Amino acid sequence: MTHEAQPTAAGLPIFNPRMLIRPAIAWVTVSLFLIFGSDWMAHLSRHEIGLSLFAWLFFVIVWVAFGVVHEAEELAGLLGEPVGTLVLTLSIVIIEVVLISAVMLGAGDTATLARDTMFAVLMIVLNGVVGLGLLIGGIRHHEQAFNLHGASAYLAVIIPLATIALVLPNFTASTSDGTLTSVQAIAFSILTIALYGLFLWLQTGRYKGYFIAPRSDSDANEPEQPPPPPRKPRKGEMLFHVVLLLINILPIVILSKSLAKVLDYGIAATGAPHALGGIIIAMLVFTPEGISALVAIRRDELTRAINLCLGGAASTVGLTVPAVLAIGLFTGKPVVLGLPPASIVLLASTLVLSSLTFSGWRTTMLEGAVHLSMFAVFLVLVFSP
Repeated sequence: MTHEAQPTAAGLPIFNPRMLIRPAIAWVTVSLFLIFGSDWMAHLSRHEIGLSLFAWLFFVIVWVAFGVVHEAEELAGLLGEPVGTLVLTLSIVIIEVVLISAVMLGAGDTATLARDTMFAVLMIVLNGVVGLGLLIGGIRHHEQAFNLHGASAYLAVIIPLATIALVLPNFTASTSDGTLTSVQAIAFSILTIALYGLFLWLQTGRYKGYFIAPRSDSDANEPEQPPPPPRKPRKGEMLFHVVLLLINILPIVILSKSLAKVLDYGIAATGAPHALGGIIIAMLVFTPEGISALVAIRRDELTRAINLCLGGAASTVGLTVPAVLAIGLFTGKPVVLGLPPASIVLLASTLVLSSLTFSGWRTTMLEGAVHLSMFAVFLVLVFSP
């Protein structure tokens, strides 16, 4: 049983002290790192200290990210779908952008970090979470129905955004190292923001019904059921959850700089692949959302899971690319976006496979197994490119 705010006679939510356990631990961690962080960072060469700091920061950030997901889901109940899921997705992606920015602004070689993180997110979400979810859903429900219009709309945005960001930079004549010129960076950032902004406008407006689960009592070709009206918020309830959302997000933003230093040092000291940093950041921020998607699939809410997974993939590219290119332009640091040839092949295969998976009205275990096999290939290529 979860402990949530309950209404009082006046309509205001009751404050439950347990709500503050998670952010309290996060803010204590922030305070300790602000006071002692410099001394701790000076002793990262001692492996036990470096591993302990990494484990501490990783655990706290992931745990607090679950708090962000919880508050975002509370807001989702007040705002209705698909706006509620959009709040959750954007909250997680903001954390991702902050973490990438913190690492990029450090002293290490971070030219490929944004590329590696975006690619890792696409592989984890489109192959790992989708594959495991469809496998679990197939075992539990045999076949699952979803809103084809919404999945198609997501993929129609993800494919051009991913191609422009991760493939095209390798094939321009202006540069030969996967980077973009200043003109290209500005133009592609504006294009990315405009396309993603248009998608959000249509998703929350004219085509809202595309992102609602189809009727379960009729043929999937019939019109979808209208979205259920959002629950009317009690007085002050919306503000209450917004404040709790910010209280949970801010420690992650502050701790991201310390995590960036530990992560950068650890990869350099161990000689691990540079792509591992992007994978760790991707896992860090998308673990709560991925678990939420798997729980939704287990409840036979495949449309919500697709909104979380494909929405997360679309917002990752749509928001990360402009952010990192802006950092590159203002700081003069190189930003390599073009993927290596093997990764381009894997990305293209994943996008084609996703289009086939979500081209029908129902999914089965077979699609899940195929997506998981692609995820296994991704993991092999990380350590043996």
